[in-house]
Amino acid sequence: MKTDYQTLRVEMHGAHVLIVTLNRPDVANALNTQMGRDLLDLWTGLIAEPGEVRGVVLTGAGGRVFCAGGDLKERNGMTKAQWEAQHEIFERQYWALLDCPVPVIAAVNGPAYAGGCEMTLACDFAYAVPTARFALTEVTLGIMPGAGGTQLLPRAVGERRAKEIILTGKPFGAEDALRWGIVNRLCPPEALMQDALDTAATIAANAPLSVRQAKKSIHHGLQMDLKNALLFEIEAYNRLIPTKDREEGIRAFNEKRKPAFKGE
Repeated sequence: MKTDYQTLRVEMHGAHVLIVTLNRPDVANALNTQMGRDLLDLWTGLIAEPGEVRGVVLTGAGGRVFCAGGDLKERNGMTKAQWEAQHEIFERQYWALLDCPVPVIAAVNGPAYAGGCEMTLACDFAYAVPTARFALTEVTLGIMPGAGGTQLLPRAVGERRAKEIILTGKPFGAEDALRWGIVNRLCPPEALMQDALDTAATIAANAPLSVRQAKKSIHHGLQMDLKNALLFEIEAYNRLIPTKDREEGIRAFNEKRKPAFKGE
């Protein structure tokens, strides 16, 4: 797995948890073209070959900001063609994040605006510090959310709340984000990463193929009517029956010991 990126810090925490840090703290971890390329490469790599990675924690460098959204200084003066070419990279990295088979937890250590808020929404779930702020500010800049915001936000908070957030462009706090279902837990700043890493480690201790199939079933099943979603679920379930991990899980239960899952 590649770990050498210009705009990201990528490091393993233990045997199975990967920490990914958006690493442009001097510009509030704003998303520029290179960060888009780096994230696309990272998520695509985890889709193709997750290897020993069973959980990911995504956070921002500098301790103050998660991600301020797109780098507007880089975008200043872009032609229509340049803007569209850059956004194509952004779109594909967000889609790759959504398709990543490994669970991704956002550890939101500060403001998550525009594309940063969309990145939070694209993760499987999120923990945040109480001082975190969120916003989809695109309509105040003459554009609109274009990296999943108009689709992922209403799935999290409902259509009417999403319209209020997106059409006003107004920021809201972590307490609202928790109450509305955008984040799962508020953590003191000194505990945020440890809480996210503990949850990632708990997930990583489970059967990795089971976790990936369950994630896939939830994600894709929500796009279907209930009957087809139930059929999709059982197809995902049946793929786990012939695995060695299924045999190990049942054997360990009966032998009253912790299972040793290998992803096989």
